[in-house]
Amino acid sequence: MSLRTEQSAFQGMSGTVEYTVDHPEQSPAGWALVLHPHPLHGGTRDNKVVTTVARTCVQQGLLAIRPNFRGVGGSQGGFDRGVGETADMVACVEHVFQAWPQASAGPWILAGFSFGSAVAAQLYAELADRGLPLPARLMLIGCAVERFRYRPLAVPPHTLMIHGEQDEVVPLSEGMDFARAHQLPLTVVPDAGHFFHGKLLVLRQIVQQGLAGLRDAA
Repeated sequence: MSLRTEQSAFQGMSGTVEYTVDHPEQSPAGWALVLHPHPLHGGTRDNKVVTTVARTCVQQGLLAIRPNFRGVGGSQGGFDRGVGETADMVACVEHVFQAWPQASAGPWILAGFSFGSAVAAQLYAELADRGLPLPARLMLIGCAVERFRYRPLAVPPHTLMIHGEQDEVVPLSEGMDFARAHQLPLTVVPDAGHFFHGKLLVLRQIVQQGLAGLRDAA
């Protein structure tokens, strides 16, 4: 499938934040916000886990938004351990609802990988606090939420957690602790490391299954 992409930007709390938009072939039935791993360790919107999730969303008819966190690429500002990044993503959600009205008329999903999972979980809680539209599905991949948590969470029961069995960055036990604390099921990919090398097809299939129930969760 050929993927049509374009570049755009919105105004974050510390300046311009750039993002990539991946378009479905038909008119979008909703949208997805996919958040990348740690900015100080090479994480960008072009990370393979991020692009795999985004492409899977596009194949399901969703418009996919992949921002670069502050300090990455052309995004202004510096690393803020999830606090400023979450504030920026609140602005991103508000921006998408204005800039992409057709896509935002449908359900949306929020996905984060590694550091991005921490931003995603706290973004969900921030949106709930502010009475803003909530995603129909929250996906936490290689969950590192507790490493960067700065606020109470409101993790929804429809959250999809995915973790590699052999994760060398965020041990599986850490993902299990989070799942246990929030009474969530956890999908474990056998033999997968943190970046799911050689397991991206399996990751894609799990995300596809998670998106299959999107309408039920909306």
